[in-house]
Amino acid sequence: MLTNKTKQRLREGHLAIGQWISFPSPAIAELVASFGMDWLVIDAEHGPAGWETVEEIVRAMKGTEVTPVVRVPANDAAFIKKALDRGGHGVVVPLVNTAAHAAAAVAAAKFPPDGIRGVAGTRASRYGLDLPDYVAHWNEEVLVICQLETAEAVRNAEAIAAVPGVDVLFIGPNDLSASLGIFRQFDNPEYRRAVDHILSAARMHQKVAGIMASSADDALVQIERGFRFVSVGSDTRMLAAATAAAYEKVRNGLLERKRA
Repeated sequence: MLTNKTKQRLREGHLAIGQWISFPSPAIAELVASFGMDWLVIDAEHGPAGWETVEEIVRAMKGTEVTPVVRVPANDAAFIKKALDRGGHGVVVPLVNTAAHAAAAVAAAKFPPDGIRGVAGTRASRYGLDLPDYVAHWNEEVLVICQLETAEAVRNAEAIAAVPGVDVLFIGPNDLSASLGIFRQFDNPEYRRAVDHILSAARMHQKVAGIMASSADDALVQIERGFRFVSVGSDTRMLAAATAAAYEKVRNGLLERKRA
C-alpha cells in the first residue's frame, strides 16, 4: 500500500523539510536524497527536465524515505497527470490565484469520484501490476501543494485554503514580492502582511503553510513563524553557495600568504 510519508507527517502536525531539485540530473537527486530530508521537489516549471528525466529522477530516489514531489509547468490536468504517472507522490501547482484554480488542481490530482485523473498502468502503479491497490489508496495519499504567488492569490487566500483536498499553501517569496511591486523587499511591511495573511488563512482552515527559504538560517526563522512545509533551498543555490565559499576561502588564504 502506498503511504505518503510527508503527508503523514503533516497530518500528525510535524514539520516536513526538503528542497528543490532544479538540475535535470538523477545523479544529483540520488546524492541529495541520501541526506534524509522529508521530500524533494523536482522542478519541471522553471527547470529544464522533461518527463522522461523527471521519471529518472524519481527512480533515482527509490530506496530512500524521501517523498518525490513534482512542480508542474502549469495548473493543467495533463501536466499533473504526467507528473503523478511518472511516480510523483504529490504536485506543486504554480499560480493558484482563486478557489476555482485550487479545485481544478485537486481534481486533476485525484481519481474519480473525487477527481478526474485518468487511470492507466504506469510506473506509479508498477506498470499496472499494483493498479487496484494504487487507485484504492491514492486519493488519500496524494499531496496537493498550491502556490500562492500573486497579489490576487493573497486576496483569495481564505477561499483557496477552504477548498477540500488542498494540503499546503506554498509561498514563493520572489514571485509574491514581484507581484506586489516590491521585488525581494522581504522586510517590507506590505510583503510581511501578505505572508501573515496566508499563514492565517492556512490556520483558519487547518491547512499547512509552506515557503521557500533562502538558507538554513532562514528556514529556522520561517519554521518559528509557523511554516511546516519548508524548503531549505535548491541544488543550484547550494552548489553556488558552497563553490563561492570555497573559492573565497582559498583566495583570502592566498592573500594572507602574500601579505606574510
